[in-house]
Amino acid sequence: MSTDAEMAVYGKAAIYLRKPEKERIEAQNKPFDAKSACYVVDDKELYVKGTIKSKDGGKVTVIVNDTKEERVAKEDDVHPMNPPKFDKIEDMAMMTHLNEPSVLYNLKERYAAWMIYTYSGLFCATVNPYKWLPVYDAEVVAAYRGKKRMEAPPHIFSVSDNAYQFMLTDRENQSVLITGESGAGKTVNTKRVIQYFATVAVQGDKKKEQTPGKMQGSLEDQIIAANPLLEAYGNAKTVRNDNSSRFVSSLLCMYIQYSCGESGAGKTVNTKRVIQYFATVAVQGDKKKEQTPGKMQGSLEDQIIAANPLLEAYGNAKTVRNDNSSRFVT
Repeated sequence: MSTDAEMAVYGKAAIYLRKPEKERIEAQNKPFDAKSACYVVDDKELYVKGTIKSKDGGKVTVIVNDTKEERVAKEDDVHPMNPPKFDKIEDMAMMTHLNEPSVLYNLKERYAAWMIYTYSGLFCATVNPYKWLPVYDAEVVAAYRGKKRMEAPPHIFSVSDNAYQFMLTDRENQSVLITGESGAGKTVNTKRVIQYFATVAVQGDKKKEQTPGKMQGSLEDQIIAANPLLEAYGNAKTVRNDNSSRFVSSLLCMYIQYSCGESGAGKTVNTKRVIQYFATVAVQGDKKKEQTPGKMQGSLEDQIIAANPLLEAYGNAKTVRNDNSSRFVT
């Protein structure tokens, strides 16, 4: 576990990534009775912390810590609690008792400290903070560069860097699966993956000479400049999210193969044809699903066709040869 001095490399993001040394030491010295400490099912809070008073057959008498209320519960509704040293643990797979209340309380306590990323074995769980946190700055990207998964706090940058390093060393394609319900933060985390790859890909590159009529800046600069369009691309209002990504659910970053050609050569049109083909193949044989109010309707292919006007505008800019040149997505 990193010391406070070692965490200084993350700058102002450090407090949002790992709890301080003082808090870790206090947790290790906190009194704890492994035999009586427990979680008990609660109708309102789902689970609450308690202390086992007695057991009688299949019934357990528990005293709720917060209210000092005494209640009798089934043995299956009482779950063992982990020692305090596991509080806000970064990888929940390391818990002594890996049960539902332990997982939920760990995520809750980390979220209360604005530590939104938590590992669970091979997975990285993210809880949407619904506010901007300073955990995506350039110094944070640099801090995660080249570090193994367990050498740094949980972060989408760590997942991205591991995929990038495996691609370089194994010379094989890598996939990052980002999943969750509407409003969970899939689009934002996808953009952070793009941000990381773009930053790593151009590190050390000198600024190229600017060409009149062309979009200026490095790849990272262009991605940042295209953020408003990225937010709007293929999105629609749902019952849970005013800006839900309904079109882009799979993003392919290619480091070797790419569309090339001068402005106006037809790169955008051919790229759209590739997308059209993959979308058609993906939905072949699928039946129309039942429509859900508040959701964008139709199959993936239908949604692509409906999104054509946005596709035309996405990341485009006027150049000296083309009034609608694709400057971001090739």
